[in-house]
Amino acid sequence: MRRESTRELLTDLALWAVLALCVLLRSGPDAGGSWWWVATGVPLLGAAVLLCRTAPLVSLGIAVSLSAWQTPELFTASYAPAMAAFGYLSGRRTPTARPALLAFAAVAAAGLVLSLLLSDLWSWIALLVTLLLVVVVPWLSGRYVRQYAQLVSTGWRLAEHMEREREAAADRERLRERSRIAADMHDGLGHDLSLIAVRAAALEVDADLGERQRRAARELREAAAEATARLRDVVGVLREDGAPAPAAPGGETVAALVERARDAGLDVALDEAAPAAPPPGMTALAVHRVVQEALTNAARHAPGARVRVAVAYGEDAVTVTVASGPGRAAATASPPASGGTGLVGLGERVRLAGGNLAHGPDGTGGFTVTARLPLSPDAPPPPPAPTTAGRLHDARRRVRRDLLTAVAVPLAASAAIALLVLGFRFWSDSRTVMDPARYDALRVGDTRAEVLPLLPRLSLDGAPAGVQPEPAGAGDCAYYRAERYEATPAYRLCFRDGRLASKAVVTDVDNEEDRPR
Repeated sequence: MRRESTRELLTDLALWAVLALCVLLRSGPDAGGSWWWVATGVPLLGAAVLLCRTAPLVSLGIAVSLSAWQTPELFTASYAPAMAAFGYLSGRRTPTARPALLAFAAVAAAGLVLSLLLSDLWSWIALLVTLLLVVVVPWLSGRYVRQYAQLVSTGWRLAEHMEREREAAADRERLRERSRIAADMHDGLGHDLSLIAVRAAALEVDADLGERQRRAARELREAAAEATARLRDVVGVLREDGAPAPAAPGGETVAALVERARDAGLDVALDEAAPAAPPPGMTALAVHRVVQEALTNAARHAPGARVRVAVAYGEDAVTVTVASGPGRAAATASPPASGGTGLVGLGERVRLAGGNLAHGPDGTGGFTVTARLPLSPDAPPPPPAPTTAGRLHDARRRVRRDLLTAVAVPLAASAAIALLVLGFRFWSDSRTVMDPARYDALRVGDTRAEVLPLLPRLSLDGAPAGVQPEPAGAGDCAYYRAERYEATPAYRLCFRDGRLASKAVVTDVDNEEDRPR
């Protein structure tokens, strides 16, 4: 309840002063009220102002309770300004609409119960009209102002975000290029170093070489393994998460790649049929990348194993399969360390090309990598994230919707209340019509108990407009319609001392007909 600034404090004090002045002028002794009303209302309104920033619905409830205390119809000149002010503030400061709507429904339900207990349905209708015009309409205005302020705030935040994005775009592009270079270095040099290690391992176990030559081959193999490990560490730092897969060496075919691996000492065979048409660029690069990574892994983890590469072109897809058997037990070479990210990057490259990748042991001690890639044009990129313009458009659409709600809801509620009042009027008019035969059956001097069974369920609220006033000493008079939906002629029945003192048919002044019976 503590105010964050002097401005908020002065604003709340001014609001309390205005609301207290309304109570003083409308509920004080000069206005026909009492000082007790002033002494009660002014402090409670002060408490409502104190709570209006932290619990605005509670403040609105205090104002509605004070007004309902004075009249069940809810409208009072003393507290109508307070209900309108706190209704607006509750709409402006409440984040969600549901609590307010539930509170409005509770007030309407409580008013209906009270009107039924008092047998006065018109007071409930008056309560609904007051609730709609004095509370709900200001609340909707506050909701609209809140949504508009949120729109403005969102616009400024998006503008700041766009500025930061422009400043970071160049940095992201530089990092992306560094990631491509790092990946190229890892995939190309890693592959070549693995082949060097395989060749050195073959020389290390060659019986035709002397001990000095075999020791040099072993040192060469170990140096290649250490270089591969250092390369892995450096690239692990430079590789950017989620970066697109790098391009393969330009111009090299799968057959040339396999031949280069065979020259390095791998036992590798290729089964590739010529495609009916050149595959799309992304697919061709992905095929090369799958074969390259699979051969590199075979050289690292299964030296001396037999490797089979199959590239099968179908009508709409190409399937690449690289299967390696278990490594030979006689091999003494220690495989270079692996970073464990090769297959992850390979899967990303295949995914970007619109295909899917599967890999794992084949059950015989070997390892199989299978990729299926589309032969259609390059796969479309992932759907773009919502743009700044799109988010701003959505925010504006929400504000327009709230503005439409602020206009349509009061109109719809007013129409519903008007229909309700009209229906109740028709219903009440039909219950105030007296049958002429029953009127003729009434006798002056009958007791009220004898007359009551012959009377309609309801009577008119008073004398119809235009009729002469009741005669002096007539007693307690009630009026009933002679014709439905017509105010005159009407039946007038006057009771005095519990008996029917007189009855008459009355018309307007211009054509009055008083006929005592």
